[in-house]
Parts: sequence; structure tokens; C-alpha cells
Amino acid sequence: MRKINAWLDRFALRHPKFGIPNLMLYIAVANVAIGLIDNFSAFPLSAALFFFRPSILQGEIWRLLTFIVVPVAGDFGILNITVPGTSFFMTILSAYFYYWIGSLLEREWGTAKFNCFFFTGVLLNILYGMIVGVSSIAYVNLSMFFAFAVLYPNMQVLFMFFIPVKVKWLAWIDAALFVWQILNNLRFGLWQFALLPVVAIFNFFLFFWNDFADAVARRKRRAKHQHSKQTIDFKAAQKKAKETKGYLHKCSVCGKTDADDPKMEFRYCSKCDGYYCYCMDHINDHVHVRKEDD
Repeated sequence: MRKINAWLDRFALRHPKFGIPNLMLYIAVANVAIGLIDNFSAFPLSAALFFFRPSILQGEIWRLLTFIVVPVAGDFGILNITVPGTSFFMTILSAYFYYWIGSLLEREWGTAKFNCFFFTGVLLNILYGMIVGVSSIAYVNLSMFFAFAVLYPNMQVLFMFFIPVKVKWLAWIDAALFVWQILNNLRFGLWQFALLPVVAIFNFFLFFWNDFADAVARRKRRAKHQHSKQTIDFKAAQKKAKETKGYLHKCSVCGKTDADDPKMEFRYCSKCDGYYCYCMDHINDHVHVRKEDD
């Protein structure tokens, strides 16, 4: 999977103009237009556009792509709700929300990589839908939300329009609901619906596999370093030095110690011959010590 991830990154870098610029703007406009027709006309347009394998096999091949723009009212992150009489309002909010996060992802990744991410999820949905008969754009949107949460974890959104919440917490709650939906579908034997979110969100793991693997590797290295004999001996020596002298670091210029100013940072100069410590006031303002000067 790491090789696939690397190939996708190289492809996006070599073909920066690949894809449709402002893709989510077009999808958001289509969502609102279709929602308008569904709610205020006698013709339910969504019924003619959503993914339905029997209809596709009978010649309605446009459904292979038009399901992308079928609105899913209220489907944005944790606010996956539909209030009676407000479906069109929720469609507008959902369209705006995904346009917003999609435009930020495109700005972060570039048009090529964002299009690869989105249409990989769409392709997986189409393949799965042709096998089991069902498919939906909802979980592709959820994978986009997870990608957004990874890149902008501390960004705040207004939950229920007035409660500021960090995106990463919404993502964790969404992930819990995601697992619950899978287990609930398995409980009732609806395996095709249980696997649908897993297949749809596979592209999220495909694009972020390197990030997850690197994070795990960093944690392992950090844990190994923290428990190594060298680190343990170093910490013991630091503790002994502090107990003996009353301080750990002392500036070689002004004599200030970490006991005098606990908030002061101290650094060792790599250009001095030997271990000479300096406070932040003198790390860049001192005469370098040379052995030949002794």
C-alpha cells in the first residue's frame, strides 16, 4: 500500500493540471439544484439519478456517475440528521460544508491529488455497487471529512451552529458512529450495507497510509529511545547533577542557571570545542571557545 500511495503522490506532482478544478463547487451547486427540484416540484429527480444496479443493467448507465451529485440531506460529519420539513435546508448546509472542506483539501493538495482522492472513492463505490447492487456517495463524503480532520485537526467548527468544537473531536465521534453502523448492519445480516462504508472509505487509508505508518514508526523509535540504557543513564546523571549543584544548566557567559530562571531555555553550542552551555540571551552572542585558545 505504501508503494501505491507513493505512486499516487508522484502522479499528482507530475500532472498538476489533472482533474477538474473546483470540483466540489460543481457538486455543491448540483446538490442544491437537485434538492430544489426534489422538494418543490412533482418530479423527484433524485430517483432517476441514484445508484441502482437493476436500472443500470437495463440501460440507465448515467446512474454510474450521477449518484455523485444526489444530495444526502444532513450528511455532514456528526450532523447526520434529517429534521422533518427541513430537508432542503439541510441539503444546502451539507453542500456548503463539503464545498468548504473540499476546497481546503484542494488548496492543500492541489487539484490533481484531490481529484485522485475523490474519484478513487467514487470508483470503489461503483465497483462495489455493481457487485452487491447498492452504493452511495455518503461515505465518500465521510472519507473526505476524515482527510480534512487529519490535515486540520485543531480547526474549530460551530456544532449545532453555536458550539465551537475542534474538527478532530467530531472526527472521533464520527468514527465511533461509523463503527456502530457497521456492527448494527452485521447484527441484522445486512452485510452489503455493512461493507459499503468500509469499501467507500478505503481511499482514505490508501492516501494516508504513509502518514499512519510513519507515525507508528516514530512512536516505536521514541519508546525505544526513552527506554534505552543511554537515555536512562543520561537522566540519572542529570538528576544527580541537579541534586548536587542545585541546577542542571548554567550559562558560560552570564552564569545564569535554570534554577535562577526556570523559564529560560539553555543550549549547547556546536561551534565551541567542548560542552559549553549558554542561555538564550547568549547562544548567538558569545565568543566561541577554541582549544588552541586555552
